[in-house]
Amino acid sequence: MNTLTETLNKVCTAQAIVDTPLGAVRLARTATGLAGAWFEGQKHHPGELAAPMRPDDALLSRAAAQLRRYFAGEAAAFDLPLDLHGTPFQRSVWQALLRIPPGRTCSYGELAQAVGAPRAVRAVGAAVGRNPASLLVPCHRVLGRDGALTGYAGGVQRKQALLALEGRA
Repeated sequence: MNTLTETLNKVCTAQAIVDTPLGAVRLARTATGLAGAWFEGQKHHPGELAAPMRPDDALLSRAAAQLRRYFAGEAAAFDLPLDLHGTPFQRSVWQALLRIPPGRTCSYGELAQAVGAPRAVRAVGAAVGRNPASLLVPCHRVLGRDGALTGYAGGVQRKQALLALEGRA
């Protein structure tokens, strides 16, 4: 069991599986917010969690409804409390991701600049890859320096589909 899974098993109070056009997404919450949203089978997926399945949980229901609106093209952003677990550096990168508007993209270098670590492009890339809420914290909006679709924990095809949904083919 990895450290993230151990942490999540201590703090998560409920979870649910939501079907999306790009595959099932596991949502997990703590007492204060969403701790994760992972496509089933993606890289860095925490695996089975000890929290009970509670699709009727108010926050998880709200997240599922917002995901449905997002995939229907009715909403481009999410309004949900987050409780993301990672290092201080990772959390600073995830906060910077939240500032990338829907329909816009940036490079890993620009993101490194945004977090005040312009020489830490690889570390920023690693933090982006460990984003535990990849749909809600839009890491799919980060591209390679030349605009290339670089890695995405949920798969490059999903990244491309999410960008197309937001009007960035």
